[in-house]
Amino acid sequence: MSLTPEAIVTLARVSTATITTVLLKKGLRNVWLRGARPLRPGQPRLVGEAFTLRFVPAREDLATPESWGSPISTRAAIEAMPEGVIAVIDSMGVSDAGVFGDILCARMVKRGITALITDGVVRDLEGVLGTGLPVWCNGAAAPPSVAGLTFVGWGEPIGCGGVAVFPKDIIVADQDGAVLIPQALLDHVLAEGPEQERMEGWIVEEVNNGAVLPGLYPMNAETKARYAAFKEKAGKA
Repeated sequence: MSLTPEAIVTLARVSTATITTVLLKKGLRNVWLRGARPLRPGQPRLVGEAFTLRFVPAREDLATPESWGSPISTRAAIEAMPEGVIAVIDSMGVSDAGVFGDILCARMVKRGITALITDGVVRDLEGVLGTGLPVWCNGAAAPPSVAGLTFVGWGEPIGCGGVAVFPKDIIVADQDGAVLIPQALLDHVLAEGPEQERMEGWIVEEVNNGAVLPGLYPMNAETKARYAAFKEKAGKA
């Protein structure tokens, strides 16, 4: 299934924590992108298809300022990004070379890119924040990307934060970080995610009303029956 506007609305109501639980029940344990933290507190939950970019270790004959004008460059990659995607950058976890700065992020905003996710860092922090582009990363550093990395391409499978990311996989990012939904499991998450959220919301309400956790979380048969009655009543309201 492709990521429709309706699917985006649904996923925007499902936390990354819930998505990891839903995918864990399908056997997927490695979907949270390590090192990708919200750059600005309070960034809204965002959803988009992954547009992948890949760096490898710096090699002195390739990682030069002149390479920024190459047909294979981060500049060219930005111009290839469709509106609405989330750019996911494999920075190999390098923390002393900023992969994108304020000018590149400003251009992404103009192109309608939803967000930037990387296991590395950005540079020109004040300027990046000023662009308004939502960013999930591992911090900031002054040196440019070519100080520690060589850009090699886009639109191919990458590893970001220890997670395999394929083009058009789905990314959801919120205050807990960024998670990946394999495209083949999108329908499953759309079906199960909202129900998991509703169930956990009911459990929280029960806890607030004084219920004890054994038999509630996880539910025993009696609790499941009470929850089913709650859903039936809510459906008739």
